[in-house]
Amino acid sequence: MAPPVNGGGGEVQEQAAQPQQQQRGIGQMLTGVIRIAVFWYFASKFFSPKKPMSDPSVPNFQISNLFSKGEPLDMWFYLSEQQNFSDFGNEGALIWHETNIPYAVWGPESTRSLSLKYHLSEAVKNNGSLYAHVYFARSGYSPDPNDPQYQPLAAFGRTYSIVTYLPKSKADKKKSLLRNSEDSKEDVTNPEAVQEAQDDLKEDGPPEWISYWKPNVTINLVDDFTRYTANAIPPIVAPYINIESTTGNYYPTVFFNEFWLLRDKLIAINDTVTEVPLHLEVSPISMTKWQLFLQMDQSFQIHRSYGSMLDGESDELKRVFLEGNPYLLGVTMIVSVMHSLFDFLAFKNDIQFWNKNKSMEGLSAKSVVVNFFCQFIVFLYLLDNDTSWMILASSGVGCCIEFWKIGKAMHIEIDRSGRIPMLRFRDRESYAGNKTKEYDDLAMKYLSYVLFFLAVCFAIYSLMYDRHKSWYSWILSSLTSCVYMFGFVMMCPQLFINYKLKSVAHLPWRQMTYKFLNTIIDDLFAFVIKMPMLHRLSVFRDDLIFLIYLYQRWVYPVDKKRVNEFGFAAEDVDQAASSSDTPALKEDEKKTN
Repeated sequence: MAPPVNGGGGEVQEQAAQPQQQQRGIGQMLTGVIRIAVFWYFASKFFSPKKPMSDPSVPNFQISNLFSKGEPLDMWFYLSEQQNFSDFGNEGALIWHETNIPYAVWGPESTRSLSLKYHLSEAVKNNGSLYAHVYFARSGYSPDPNDPQYQPLAAFGRTYSIVTYLPKSKADKKKSLLRNSEDSKEDVTNPEAVQEAQDDLKEDGPPEWISYWKPNVTINLVDDFTRYTANAIPPIVAPYINIESTTGNYYPTVFFNEFWLLRDKLIAINDTVTEVPLHLEVSPISMTKWQLFLQMDQSFQIHRSYGSMLDGESDELKRVFLEGNPYLLGVTMIVSVMHSLFDFLAFKNDIQFWNKNKSMEGLSAKSVVVNFFCQFIVFLYLLDNDTSWMILASSGVGCCIEFWKIGKAMHIEIDRSGRIPMLRFRDRESYAGNKTKEYDDLAMKYLSYVLFFLAVCFAIYSLMYDRHKSWYSWILSSLTSCVYMFGFVMMCPQLFINYKLKSVAHLPWRQMTYKFLNTIIDDLFAFVIKMPMLHRLSVFRDDLIFLIYLYQRWVYPVDKKRVNEFGFAAEDVDQAASSSDTPALKEDEKKTN
């Protein structure tokens, strides 16, 4: 069963702790689709089974479908606790029977459905198995080999397990830390406390596997009349081809489609469950759609095996297509592509700016250091929670880049005077030798008071009303929430420095422009995605800061003596150009005379 949902306090905590993750969820969905397609392509190239070398002893003949298009078929649907079925005369096992189903013909006459309630036996309740045995035969023929009307070339079938076994979802280990401290002082003979401790020990052990009921069974007859070469059947199709031994041809492919059967739709089976719903449907499916489902399932399995996708992420991706508005989904995909493009351009220009920057005049070095610690806190928070390694790697790379930017903003030295070598940070001459450091210290001094007060208040509120796994988790979640909610104020010291210096020429305007375009897209998501009003208002915080930057750019006049974002002044460039052009001009004048 799904883990229990937190109370009101837990919901507030989740909404406050990860606002930007909620905001960019659809963008990550699009990235996941593209990632899955690209990964599947390369995986099919390198990890798919190699085509076997042609064996001269095996005849290389063509095989085809034993049935023709539009041929009427009869269907029998049996339920049995035995995997091998032979009790065709048992009327109690026959759940569904249909006649005259046209094979591979698209229309309402080809699609049949039935909904019913099934009473579970005691064996199935106690982790027993239950199988669906589906048989098809040409109209007028029987699927029973003991029946006189049975012909081997006219009947085919397949077995499918309606009960699946999955590890039981672990209960939420979050708890109220203050209440847990008070409970620890109570009598240890309390049976509820003892039972809770036993449950905790049980969860720390190996996972418990339980049986789940599949409420939907979709039977698809694949519209496939391809003439395959006997020893060259495509690997993705080969496991589903049912070849008749005497003729070498194949029966129609029966595909039990559970692509859209999500994990949360499964029903856990236990002693209290006596009756379960069962919806049955039989319909045709095209060859292209069938192969697409197979390839997507294969790519999801590859992602899970390599750790790049957690359990349940594929269901969330499918849910977007099942429950989302197609027009809104299309617009969101286009906007998400633009968001990814602007993110890449902002990242590229940020690296170029700090790589070419020669002077820290007018730039806040302390903001660079604080940004590194904020990125590091987010990385630790993701590491403490169940996060795929791709997101962890992305956050880790961000930490490394922020640390590299510290090396461009300050001098990093290794002090070996003590027993343990330590890193020493020293201000650059272009930063400490002017008013920039003074203004930066003044702005960060008052800002630190505000941030410290907000962090302490939020941490106390979270400790009293929210639930956490441990004290370490509480510290990380509180710090991460402050980073997400109050991280925009880290740009305020730079505003103060601009105000004091009456200059904005030192800022990386190209990178900031791309980031501002991204905030506009985030504003669009704020109106589209359902979220709390407090978070909806916080989305517009970066817009306000950037508007102040634009106002400063407009109000301060252009001064060629100011250093630009690459560490050069316009006067220096003009002087260098004039000095290099003077000899050439003089030579031209001589030639003219």
